[in-house]
Amino acid sequence: MTTPASAKTTPPTGAVVPALKEPPPTEYDGCFGCGDQASDGIRLKHTGLDGKVAETAFTVVEAHQGAPGLAHGGILAAALDEALGSVAWMLGKRYVTGRLETDFLTPVPVGSTVQLRAWCTGVDGRKAYLEGEGHVDGKLAVRAAALFIEVPEEHFEERP
Repeated sequence: MTTPASAKTTPPTGAVVPALKEPPPTEYDGCFGCGDQASDGIRLKHTGLDGKVAETAFTVVEAHQGAPGLAHGGILAAALDEALGSVAWMLGKRYVTGRLETDFLTPVPVGSTVQLRAWCTGVDGRKAYLEGEGHVDGKLAVRAAALFIEVPEEHFEERP
């Protein structure tokens, strides 16, 4: 990020930055962020994995707008949350979002393709610190810093 994250999303001194593993397949097709069966979802599929940074993209459609012709900020935050969550998953453990700080830098028009990049800045115990950015036509449009918390596998079991 070009501006510092808050202390709550900055890893402590000595936190390790592990290499990312290959992204596992989507486990839940109804997931808004990555599921193929979420009709208005963003259906992110991560590529460009080099052990440090994961990349993906999505196109803003009419169902994603807030103000007329512009992406809703919540959609952009959800896309970054999904990208960050995928990086956390690539760390080889299960995590959930504990805190998400998002900066919206420029409006994103409907029809735009948002190129997302996300990476880990450190892991300390059950806490993973992550950052990400979204670019439109080469310009930084949205960025985020996050704290993810490791949870047990049971957290992701389907509920009735």
